Amino acid sequence: MPLYIVVPVVVLALLIAASGVAAVSHGWVLPTNRRPVRRPRLYGWAQLIVSFALCWQMVFLLVLSDSDTRRWGTLAGSALLLTGLVAMTVSHGRGGDRQGGGTP
Repeated sequence: MPLYIVVPVVVLALLIAASGVAAVSHGWVLPTNRRPVRRPRLYGWAQLIVSFALCWQMVFLLVLSDSDTRRWGTLAGSALLLTGLVAMTVSHGRGGDRQGGGTP
């Protein structure tokens, strides 16, 4: 796999992981997500799962040459990615109890 695909994905995974560590350790969430996120620690764990899943998929696409192992590895990475995205959605909580207008 060409490096022009791997390098941006790994950099993106590292940025997501850094944001996840900040959310888990200090409860800090990026300013664009502060309002909808109700549980920042869960959101941070979800970001760490997503970043791990992205790296998992890159490893199985690059390192392994066996097509059957590669297929199952990327499928497991996709399941991890989906799990992280579902956990991010759950961390948003219910939006019906907001106060104020619709603009930030």
